Amino acid sequence: QVNSQRYNGRTFSDVERDADDLAAILYTSGTTGRSKGAMLTHGNLASNALTLVNAWHFKKDDVLLHALPIFHTHGLFVATNVTLFAGATMLFLPKFDPELVLRAMPRATVMMGVPTFYVRLLQDPRLNKDVSSHIRLFISGSAPLQEETHRVWKLRTGHSILERYGMTETNMNTSNPYVGERIPGTVGFPLPGVEVRITNPQTGQSCATDEIGMIEVKGPNVFKGYWRNPEKTLSEFRDDGYFITGDLGKIDKRGYVLIVGRDKDLIITGGYNVYPKEIELEIDAIPGIVESAVIGVPHPDFGEAVTAILVTDEVHSLTEADVLAALENQVAGFKRPKRVLFARDLPRNSMGKIEKNVLRQKYSDLYHI
Repeated sequence: QVNSQRYNGRTFSDVERDADDLAAILYTSGTTGRSKGAMLTHGNLASNALTLVNAWHFKKDDVLLHALPIFHTHGLFVATNVTLFAGATMLFLPKFDPELVLRAMPRATVMMGVPTFYVRLLQDPRLNKDVSSHIRLFISGSAPLQEETHRVWKLRTGHSILERYGMTETNMNTSNPYVGERIPGTVGFPLPGVEVRITNPQTGQSCATDEIGMIEVKGPNVFKGYWRNPEKTLSEFRDDGYFITGDLGKIDKRGYVLIVGRDKDLIITGGYNVYPKEIELEIDAIPGIVESAVIGVPHPDFGEAVTAILVTDEVHSLTEADVLAALENQVAGFKRPKRVLFARDLPRNSMGKIEKNVLRQKYSDLYHI
């Protein structure tokens, strides 16, 4: 049955759509290259929304606190579609503002955010267990959530943040469990109907448990291809239908997926592969470090030199020598930074992802001789 609606004196009729019909073209964030238009179908969006409604236990009496931008799949589709499919209610804020969020939190049951939201809220002394007592679920995505943020949030609010993993091209792929252990530093298990595997980036062969490789996904959530770019579409899919995400990660013995970084962020120094996330985790554990970014910078001897750019707090007075000394027994020699630099902040895109391409360009002449 086709329904008709009237708007501003004109009549519009609903148009029936098939699952494979194009619903939207979303452009990738472009943190490592030129943005591409990902073609998402009605089937992609509907299947993923229904899966998340079940996975995150959404009900019609839920109230979502929505402060995300809606030009990105997180706010536009994940937050909005899940609310619509559950028949729930949304508190739609014009932007993320800690004052507005804290005021609305007692009326909400779920909040979706990026790590920056949680970091900024933790800086407000009004955040406590009473303010967050009505919330049943805090969700984080679009960028890695530091383990320290996860730990302190639970201490302050009593809630364990649920971290998940998705992309513009796929919507959500994995999620920490609603019921069960939410392990900091992981993005949980593949969602129902979604297949995830880890492969050798060079050979395409499957990796063993706990072995780092390329994350590939397959399922009804995976997009149709890149708009007017058949060559790129062909190069990003395996013959058996798996999409090559460009993210490096591993699956541990418990089945949890861990992400170590983007393929294009991999550092090759002196012939050795270095995964930035591994170094960043060690640096972030040093008292006084607020956040870190580890990049590869051109070096005349090593090809690329491991280089760390750090943001520190106002209490600790850390030097380059302090950081290198703290890493001496934690990280193998070839993985330790050749230089440690300090910055007031790190460049980020609109969804809070650190723009390592900007940092690589900024420090490209650091080791120039």
